[in-house]
Amino acid sequence: MKCRFGLVAALLSGLLLSAGSSWAADFPNRPIKWIVPYPPAGTTDVLARIVAQSLSERLGQQVIVENKPGGGNNIGTEFVVNAPADGYTMLLVNPANGINATLYKKLNYNFIRDITPVAGIVRTPNVMVITNSLPVKNVAEFIAYCKANPTKVNMASSGSGTSVHLSGELFKYMTGCQMAHIPYKGAGPALTDLIAGQVHVLFDNLPSSVPHIKSGRIRALAVTSKNREPSMPDTPTVGDTVAGYEATAWFGIGMPKGVPREAVDRINQEINRILADPKMRERLADLGGLPIPGTPEDFGKTIASETEKWGKAVTASGATAE
Repeated sequence: MKCRFGLVAALLSGLLLSAGSSWAADFPNRPIKWIVPYPPAGTTDVLARIVAQSLSERLGQQVIVENKPGGGNNIGTEFVVNAPADGYTMLLVNPANGINATLYKKLNYNFIRDITPVAGIVRTPNVMVITNSLPVKNVAEFIAYCKANPTKVNMASSGSGTSVHLSGELFKYMTGCQMAHIPYKGAGPALTDLIAGQVHVLFDNLPSSVPHIKSGRIRALAVTSKNREPSMPDTPTVGDTVAGYEATAWFGIGMPKGVPREAVDRINQEINRILADPKMRERLADLGGLPIPGTPEDFGKTIASETEKWGKAVTASGATAE
């Protein structure tokens, strides 16, 4: 009896291994849905569609970008959290996922617990831009001006709790500058008022500010990344003046908790190959993006560290979800 039981167990084990190998070899055998928790046509949506096109070609199956904006990214994120863990639903992971963990007092999910990190894609810096009427030429002079005029400087943002807002709050926290936060509904109206001199400073996403910087309608003091931005080599970093300061937008792919490792590894491998393509790197550079290839575990560490960093910024700022 013991011999027969052992034989049956061995056969079952072999069948399971065979089924797993077959699943892995067959993945994907139908289209993959990629949830982007932003409206169409914005920089984030464009990024996803560029990568999705290349990923579709490499996988031999269509990667369909589906926009699910609203709720400060929470609607799209919660959709993926509750999706089947079969590898056919992905999330465009972004800074809001790290910010919202602290910004929202109650969420229907725990991002770090409920999402499986798959692959990093890019980091993009914000840029510290000021209205032309402000009498400063660099970050050090800006800090001195703020401290000499503690009630006069207004800091715009594209919305309370966004990475644009919290990049500024992190700056305030690390420098002791006092600035009144003026939230707008998007970067467009914030830039309009910055150009008009109604507000004084904005820590904006680089792509939306670049045209206005180049036209001379606003001035760039520094980029918020650790290193200088290749497309703006003469612009220093905030960290050159404020030691340790870094605030970047980061994007990648996540899947629901419990997804098969084979699916994670396949997508990760293809994303890394895409990011190694010189033409893709050039296209991402046009969006101000620096590729962040690596393992799923590498991207998981990025999510954890960014969540911790932005949590401190949210707490220090007193920001709450609108």
